[in-house]
Amino acid sequence: MLHYQTIPVTAFQQNCSLVWCDQTQDAAVIDPGGDLEAIQWEVERLGLQLKAIWLTHAHIDHAGGTADLAEQLDLPIIGPHPGDQFWIDGLPQQGAMFGFPPSRPFTPTRWLADGDSVQIGHETVQVRHCPGHTPGHVVFHAPQIDRCFVGDVLFAGSIGRTDFPQGNHQQLIDSITQRLWPMGDQTVFIPGHGPESTFGRERKTNPYVGNT
Repeated sequence: MLHYQTIPVTAFQQNCSLVWCDQTQDAAVIDPGGDLEAIQWEVERLGLQLKAIWLTHAHIDHAGGTADLAEQLDLPIIGPHPGDQFWIDGLPQQGAMFGFPPSRPFTPTRWLADGDSVQIGHETVQVRHCPGHTPGHVVFHAPQIDRCFVGDVLFAGSIGRTDFPQGNHQQLIDSITQRLWPMGDQTVFIPGHGPESTFGRERKTNPYVGNT
């Protein structure tokens, strides 16, 4: 079975997540934006073997620690979609702008596209391209446990910002209604910030995408 543990990191309290296969204890880390010591402490506490970095998108609070963690542990960087290359290239400037520790750009080991899948241990997770917050944003859907790691596409009661470079509000709404909702009302999503919710709850109550 697939398990996960969420670890808030950086001054932005970004929800970094560890996901792992309980048969192998192999794990991936989703969006290691910073606070790498806290992430690695949790890996050791849980007895996991970190095998990969998975990225939803390349904003500093999600991707800021990626280059250092990949180098320290010799990990492949999986994702996001190539549309976020310019955000990766701009990580040093993003860090300076928001007062983050120095961050380095990197080249992903593997870019992701809509319909791809990623694997950890014996578990397979599905990838959907969900642009709007950033052009290269992806989400990781684990239907076997009714979970989806959505980055900054959707939040409990809100949606991702679209006022950043190459953000697109209509694209974001389309991503939510055409890519996320079909995953099912019962699916619990882990957002990039704040508490978990379900797609069903957001379809009914979210003021930005409710009743869609």
